[in-house]
Amino acid sequence: MKISEQCVVALTWSLKDTLGEELDVLDDPVEFLVRGDDLLEKIESALIGLEAGAKLELHLEPEEAFGDFNDQLIFLGPRDAFPKELEEGMTFEGSALPAGACPQAPQELFYTVTDIYPEHVVLDGNHPLAGIALRISLEVDAVREATEEEIGRGSAGTGFFRVQPRTPGGPLLH
Repeated sequence: MKISEQCVVALTWSLKDTLGEELDVLDDPVEFLVRGDDLLEKIESALIGLEAGAKLELHLEPEEAFGDFNDQLIFLGPRDAFPKELEEGMTFEGSALPAGACPQAPQELFYTVTDIYPEHVVLDGNHPLAGIALRISLEVDAVREATEEEIGRGSAGTGFFRVQPRTPGGPLLH
């Protein structure tokens, strides 16, 4: 079966920055809905027409991936508004930030704690890979028709390219 709109592809990959530093490796196939919310547009477009077993090398500029870094999405919050066990790398949903932490921070974003100081905490609302050009080596493991449920929710359920709340030491992307 060839990859077409609204089918599900199982992919493995290696994701690197332009200097060759490995950012993520997906060794076990993960399913993604094509033309849903699961994949970046440039990846989807490159996959159309391919079949299981196909291999692909892509270069994505920041605007094709996670956008340019936006310094307007950096916020400072009072240290005492956050839990005592706060650690760098923790992620908060904007709507779940502690009361009084950063009232000016948009609630629809996720924020990563990048620095902790005695008096304040630095929160970054950018995606962790914002501003980074990426090189991705993909392999198509399988292709199948999407279910009505997957099409209806716009996802095969992976959420890989969305930032999710995570605990310190958790994976960056999945």
